[in-house]
Amino acid sequence: MPIQEADKSYDHDKIEKKVQKFWKEEETFKKVNELREKGPKYSFLDGPPYCSGKIHLGTAWNKVIKDSYLRFKSMNGFSLRRQAGWDMHGLPIENKVEHLMGIQSKQEIEETIGIAAFVDKCREFAIENKIAMEQEFDQLGVWMDWDDPYMTLDPQYMESSWWTLKRANEQDLLVNDQRVISWCPHCGTALAAAEIEYEEKVDPSIFIKFPVRGEENTYFLVWTTTPWTLPANMAICANPEFDYVYVSKDGETYILAENLMESVLGKQVKIHKTKIPAEKEGEEDKIIEEKEVMYEVIKTVKGEDLIGMSYDYILADEVPIHAEFDELDAVHTVLAGDHVELGEGTGLVHTAPGHGPDDFEVGQANNIPIFCPVGEDGCFTEEAGKYDTKFTKDENTQIIKDLEDKGLMYRSETIEHRYGVCWRCKTPIIYRATKQWFLKVTDIKQKMLDEIDRVEWVPKWAGEGRFHDWVDNARDWTISRQRYWGIPIPIWECPDCGELKV
Repeated sequence: MPIQEADKSYDHDKIEKKVQKFWKEEETFKKVNELREKGPKYSFLDGPPYCSGKIHLGTAWNKVIKDSYLRFKSMNGFSLRRQAGWDMHGLPIENKVEHLMGIQSKQEIEETIGIAAFVDKCREFAIENKIAMEQEFDQLGVWMDWDDPYMTLDPQYMESSWWTLKRANEQDLLVNDQRVISWCPHCGTALAAAEIEYEEKVDPSIFIKFPVRGEENTYFLVWTTTPWTLPANMAICANPEFDYVYVSKDGETYILAENLMESVLGKQVKIHKTKIPAEKEGEEDKIIEEKEVMYEVIKTVKGEDLIGMSYDYILADEVPIHAEFDELDAVHTVLAGDHVELGEGTGLVHTAPGHGPDDFEVGQANNIPIFCPVGEDGCFTEEAGKYDTKFTKDENTQIIKDLEDKGLMYRSETIEHRYGVCWRCKTPIIYRATKQWFLKVTDIKQKMLDEIDRVEWVPKWAGEGRFHDWVDNARDWTISRQRYWGIPIPIWECPDCGELKV
């Protein structure tokens, strides 16, 4: 074969196509496979990229690292299985398709577009992106079995998920339960913790006066950054171990944690300094100090002494259903809460079992109704009285005004803090009580941790630190979604006896 003169300039695109053509020739593959057939098996199943758009730098980097390791194994004589995968279901694709179709709400999908047409568009979108991404990975030089990938929209894949749920049910690891979970009001569905991002948001920061029942001008001081949850207030929590003070100020008595007294009420004693000029030259000016007592501590009690005390519900006129709740023993009383801390606030926590995970547990422990007057769209329901049909967070201003008009607002400010948003549509999440399907991860957590300990992690911190901590802090996994483009949950319940068939 005659030697050809090298090109005088390096044409990247030309060389790339030449190399790709060589490796794609059937004869080349045949020779390579014959060399590897007798080697030990090494199986690789790709953690699938999501088909919601073209590849980006992170996706490319991920694939190049995997491909480099697989080539290393191949050069060491292993017979490789390089199966590609594609994640083609879920909310990210729904969100993209909503934008493409100009859809503004979940309700519009059902009433205007139609679920079937929307699902077809999601499938089309996912497949188009899968083909485009496959071409880009191929152009990047990544060697995988692109002709035989696994795809989450494939019926065979969905059947494997159904099999998993059936096995989970047989082992009592599948449960349908009412719990307070994170919820995206735009997507109208439950979210898992991994589906939440955090951004800096400005929210109200209000200190409310809850009237102590039977004691004139005496109030529990309660702090919250979610005024919209006050229509669902059912109790106040205090930590039994903390010291609480009764403080007299401006003709009213406030109850709050002793350690937070100054941060909420200000300095107890204010020093006023008056400067009197010197009478003679050379003498120093005189400074006269006068002390002004801003408030008086009447008494100090333990948190356990507050448990069982009652208060008048603060939005009784606006949310009339609370008159019915007043007949129940533990409702609108102070309850014990170990989750109450002294980092901020007043040491007394507004408790709405329908809107907070800790609140929910307190409600369950004290047989309090899990009252949640908020629908899937994040708007108040008829049970919320005056606030019916209004969007929850939009009503913060009105609820604050109603409390001010009643003389029940001690102080109203704002706070900038980290707040969860849906990582697909960036809508601020809310917490609401709803019935969902869960996999009981907590029941098998120790088994998972034991398996982690058996793995040789490189680098060590990846498994022994990060992954171990992630599993150790895992809660039960919310697997149900109130959407359309995903794997249907294969569960049937008998309407008469409640028996489940998975």
